[in-house]
Amino acid sequence: MSASRSRGPAGVWLIGARGSVATTVVAGCAAITAGLHPPTGMVTETTLFTGCDLPELPSLVFGGHDTLDCPLPKRAEELAAGGVLPPGLPAAVAAELAAADREIVPGGPLPDDDRDEQRLIDAFAADIRDFTARRAPAGTVVVNVASTEPAADGDTLPPSSLYAAAALRAGCPYVNFTPSTGLHHRALAAAAAESCLPYAGRDGKTGQTLLRSVLGPMFAQRALAVRAWSGTNLLGGGDGAALADPAAAAAKNAGKERVLTDTLGTPVQGQVHIDDVPALGDWKTAWDHIAFDGFLGTRMVLQTIWQGCDSALAAPLVLDLARLVLRARQAGLTGPLGDLGFYFKDPVGEGPSALGEQYAALGRFADRLRADAGYAGEGR
Repeated sequence: MSASRSRGPAGVWLIGARGSVATTVVAGCAAITAGLHPPTGMVTETTLFTGCDLPELPSLVFGGHDTLDCPLPKRAEELAAGGVLPPGLPAAVAAELAAADREIVPGGPLPDDDRDEQRLIDAFAADIRDFTARRAPAGTVVVNVASTEPAADGDTLPPSSLYAAAALRAGCPYVNFTPSTGLHHRALAAAAAESCLPYAGRDGKTGQTLLRSVLGPMFAQRALAVRAWSGTNLLGGGDGAALADPAAAAAKNAGKERVLTDTLGTPVQGQVHIDDVPALGDWKTAWDHIAFDGFLGTRMVLQTIWQGCDSALAAPLVLDLARLVLRARQAGLTGPLGDLGFYFKDPVGEGPSALGEQYAALGRFADRLRADAGYAGEGR
């Protein structure tokens, strides 16, 4: 059993707190809490997590860092106009959006910011500690949902790693929902190990790679030889603009390709191309072309098309992860939470890449939380 844990509100500190994903997270949590919408897409609301003593959705309070100044209520109205949020929802949860917006503070580094890395980390950590002291007696988890940045080059800490270091310094567990460097920077390895904090990531698995993690094992288990697997992503919104940078796109594609290599057992021909299509807004289309050989070398092809709203796909996973990592901290778990690989393209720690095996690992994680909670009823 874990040590006694603080009750009351638990904090979710969002990096990129005024972006589409963060806005959908805050609005969605409020909508579910008010009974306006069901928790569709939230695995933590299924029987898999019965008796795990997760933080209740109404107990979550939100804040965060961002370099943008568009208030959350206005951002929510823009998302509703684009069909991302249901009509009328921004007005229905306006008070909750405004409350979260009051807890968003300027991030960085901005172009005219002359603070060095340590001063930035100290400032970000102070923001998180202040929020936790005022609003979140049960603790805070820091979740990166900012736009993708290029892969780190050299010893300089990119913004995602500055925020990750600030989370450690503030004594908070950390989730990297993006393919950005975050805690993966070599300069943070010792600090992460010494912190005795749980962390999870990276790059949320919401669409194309989710499907790949199902189809890859299917080909392998049926002994079908995949000759080539190519894909294209059409993205709008901030993510599309960010991934128009070839370096940022390369960081994103690394996880997609790794899933195929791991599940098929060998690299395959083909690449993933990402195109920025601003007219799509927050919507995306992912197309895959899979060339494979059947019995007697018969050449065959499978094509898939995935069309979805990125924020609506990501938001329930972010809420799941916030609850799970907060609970892991309460249970005394430390280090990389490999059992949460179900949610990521490029999971930290050790674990399988096939979705079915990842779901089984998630179930074992739920069993650990149930045991810590002393739950005597039936689990999953």
